[in-house]
Amino acid sequence: MKSMSSRNVLYYIFSVVRIFLYPLALLYGAVVWLRNRLYDTGFFSSIEFSVPVISVGNLSVGGTGKTPHVEYLIRLLLYQFQVATMSRGYKRRTQGFLLAAADTNALQIGDEPMQYHLKFPEVVVSVAEERITGIPTLLQKRHDINVVILDDAYQHRSVKPGLNILITDYSRPFYQDFILPYGRLRESRKAYHRADIIIVSKCPSNLSREEAREMEQHIHPLPTQKVFFSTIEYDQPYDFFTQEPLSLEERSVILVCCIARPEPLVSYVKSLAKNVHVLSYPDHHYFLTKDIEEIREAYDNWQVSDKLIVTTEKDATRLHLQREKLKGLEGNICVLPIKVRILFEEDQVLRGKVLSFVEKAAAEHRTSYFPGQAEG
Repeated sequence: MKSMSSRNVLYYIFSVVRIFLYPLALLYGAVVWLRNRLYDTGFFSSIEFSVPVISVGNLSVGGTGKTPHVEYLIRLLLYQFQVATMSRGYKRRTQGFLLAAADTNALQIGDEPMQYHLKFPEVVVSVAEERITGIPTLLQKRHDINVVILDDAYQHRSVKPGLNILITDYSRPFYQDFILPYGRLRESRKAYHRADIIIVSKCPSNLSREEAREMEQHIHPLPTQKVFFSTIEYDQPYDFFTQEPLSLEERSVILVCCIARPEPLVSYVKSLAKNVHVLSYPDHHYFLTKDIEEIREAYDNWQVSDKLIVTTEKDATRLHLQREKLKGLEGNICVLPIKVRILFEEDQVLRGKVLSFVEKAAAEHRTSYFPGQAEG
């Protein structure tokens, strides 16, 4: 009998371990069901704010592409409204409510909020573990806020958003997943009922309408829900120090990344660069001195021309903490941003739904503060 390959052995061990996780998933699922039931019946209260609140979240742990979708909303609303974002600030070294300021860094507010802060200086970026107290504090400090975007708040039921957007990954949609720890879902599949808009993210750019319709049938949206499909696109690369445009084409690239699934990024960079060397770190990794030394050593020892260090926008927010140690590499560090594109020419439909909600809610918010305007 042939011996099992190491991959088969690992798969067998994982399958056995997963069976023992099933009872824990049943217990966890029961606790989450009870919590949701208490909210649904009104035993636990959900607060709805007069200012428009949009929640962007998911049912699963791990990245589904929330950050570029939040940026999509920021771009949509930025020039008509004073936009604020609120995140919990994953892996930040601070606690409580905090507003981003000119001297704020990723250690204080987390890498994703820092990305919003660097990319959209006009936006009010805030972090708070408890949104129920964070939103009133935000509105007290900034009376000019017209709309609040909550990042990763789908399970924060103490706040009732006016518009609830659920993101699910094309490669692992929620209807094929299971509750923790047997699967990756934070709550049961039926929790999608709370969403107003469902976006299937990270789709292939050439996704067929037939496959999209099939996925929509599996999702089984309610009559009040609309399903959209989005794909990730890479935007114009720029210099880490000066923000000037750069090109990856025909360059020898050292790719520095700290993301959960780097394969699509690696594949894209390889499609442009002539050589690619990958330095991969854990997701949300904060760079230490030894990491910067490793990056410098890889750069100095690679005997090729047109060398370029490339990293993602999220990773760049943490590299900024080591900015002084990166001196001497000016012009040789490139940031590669991403953005989302809505498929099947439905971008205007999604924009219309979001703008319609915000405009109506913002008008009602103004009227509640200035009742005489209702007669105008």
